[in-house]
Amino acid sequence: MKQKMNYQETVEWMFNQLPMYQHQGASAYKKDLTNTLLLSNYLGNPEKKIKCIHVGGTNGKGSTSHLLASVLQEAGYKVGLYTSPHLKDFRERIKINGVEISKTFVTEFIDEHIDFFKTNNLSFFEMTVGLALDYFAKENVAIAIIEVGMGGRLDATNIITPLVSVITNIGLDHTQFLGNTLESIATEKAGIIKNSIPVVIGEYNSETKPVFQNKANSTDSAIYYAADLIEETYPSDLLGDYQLHNKRTVIQTLTVLQNQNEFKIPEAALQNGFLNVSKNTGLQGRWQQLNDFPKVICDTAHNKHGLEITLHQVKNTTFDRLHIVLGVLNDKDLDEILPLFPKNAIYYFCKPAIPRGLETSILAEKGHYYNLIGEAFNSVSAAYAAALESATKRDFIYIGGSTFVVAEIL
Repeated sequence: MKQKMNYQETVEWMFNQLPMYQHQGASAYKKDLTNTLLLSNYLGNPEKKIKCIHVGGTNGKGSTSHLLASVLQEAGYKVGLYTSPHLKDFRERIKINGVEISKTFVTEFIDEHIDFFKTNNLSFFEMTVGLALDYFAKENVAIAIIEVGMGGRLDATNIITPLVSVITNIGLDHTQFLGNTLESIATEKAGIIKNSIPVVIGEYNSETKPVFQNKANSTDSAIYYAADLIEETYPSDLLGDYQLHNKRTVIQTLTVLQNQNEFKIPEAALQNGFLNVSKNTGLQGRWQQLNDFPKVICDTAHNKHGLEITLHQVKNTTFDRLHIVLGVLNDKDLDEILPLFPKNAIYYFCKPAIPRGLETSILAEKGHYYNLIGEAFNSVSAAYAAALESATKRDFIYIGGSTFVVAEIL
């Protein structure tokens, strides 16, 4: 009789199956839904047993998904939430009303279906999507918020038929898979727009709007541009400047949802949902304050579109001196992002502890080329410790460049 794996062994086994994109990069990306459809069929099509909202986009899809979940929880519904990547523990990806999936459910799901996974060579992400949908169906959630992993058209989550599709915005990210123009990336993201299913667009520009409009016309889908329709929002515990767009997107999405007469969302649920996102859902790493004196902020922004807004907010913060703990992944276009960083800061260059982390020496050398002056450290924690040691109470420490840098600090 084979020995059952414990939770840690189970998760490690999953990470090693057609390895996790976050760790491995290009070799783990599969441009195909065949396996996901095969898995769904094998599991009894759990996606057909649940109501969903599908959330895609370049930046803000995680915050948008958590905001939606928080409001719907406040309205009294049992809400499934599927997001990626996780910061500390795999189970952060799959939650119901803010509570992570149990270790037991994860290990038993893999144990029960492992032969199928092996036979069909399923990837980490395909298995995880199957696990989430199976869990939400078995737990009979009222609604599930499903965040796209990467792209949209060929993403494993794109087997669902949602009540409403959401696309937050389009920026140049994952260009090696999605194309290197805003139109080509918008085309991939617009792949989540389904026949006669309404779609909410958070932000658009002259290059992306025609792509969304044409796709919506071809699928006979009502399309809503949140930036044009929503002016007032609500105060929130998510404090990043970039949350304004996400909040408008969420209000428009919930309006569309209510107009379908399936869900009732009272004003109090909107107010409390916006104020209590972190408490209700466990969201971390979005302009998150870790210390008061010196003020320490970490943020997962990692591409040009996200960093522009976050670094503008850094610039508008009051401080004596600015310290920046910076690490990135090896697929980042440094010539695109490093010029965004302020030159009047002290830098602490580091490498996230995953195979895709960019070597500290390369980052420091390139940083110096752009007049970002500082020292190289052999770990994220050493860089942060050095920043804390040299900062005074009136200084400001910003930690970022990659989700994985933030994960190590948290």
